Amino acid sequence: MSEIRPGAIVGRAFQIYRDQAATLLPAALLVYAVQLLAALLVPNFFVLAAIVGIVVGVFYQGMVVNLVADVQDGRRDHSLGELFKSVGPVVLPLIGLAIVAGIAIAIGFVLIIIPGLILLTWWAVAAPALVIERAGVFGALGRSRELVRGNGWNVFGTILLVLLINIAVNIVAAIIGAALGDAGRGVVDWIAATLTAPIVALTSSVLYFALLGGATPSQREGFEGGPERIA
Repeated sequence: MSEIRPGAIVGRAFQIYRDQAATLLPAALLVYAVQLLAALLVPNFFVLAAIVGIVVGVFYQGMVVNLVADVQDGRRDHSLGELFKSVGPVVLPLIGLAIVAGIAIAIGFVLIIIPGLILLTWWAVAAPALVIERAGVFGALGRSRELVRGNGWNVFGTILLVLLINIAVNIVAAIIGAALGDAGRGVVDWIAATLTAPIVALTSSVLYFALLGGATPSQREGFEGGPERIA
């Protein structure tokens, strides 16, 4: 099994970010615009707004996974519309995955933090596994654990590096927003969220393909993913 290097994984994610920014950023703007609109239109229905946020969020994540799959050959062959359309068959399982993993990781963090960090590491590539391999919710969680096995510390290092980058961006945004008043702060926060939205999804997707590339034959068994999944 080849070693996963956090710097190389994040570097590759940022390379795709740079090359595909014209696709990633407008899509992120749309996602956060829908979330903001839901919060404004139904301010007294937090649960409904949260559901809308989860749905558009998983659509975006699924789109990014398919985009990374598409560029494995060095070029993107599918339009933004095709990438979003390809998420349709797995959107409900993705929502289920987000809920199951989110609750389990949150409980893990409540239990002295360490269990939450372990689950976060084990399930780091569950979403790409679900989108690419159609593994199902619990199948994707198990598949992610299988791929991460043997590279746990490096996967955790990758997660930590991405977290630090996001924190740095948000600190800068908070400093700028503090001087602009409430309206200005809201705009700056929206811009910061748009800029950071692709990072986690890209890193998870790049990490998945790196782990898959270094997997043993038994770990690779059943893999049928790739750009052919995008129609």
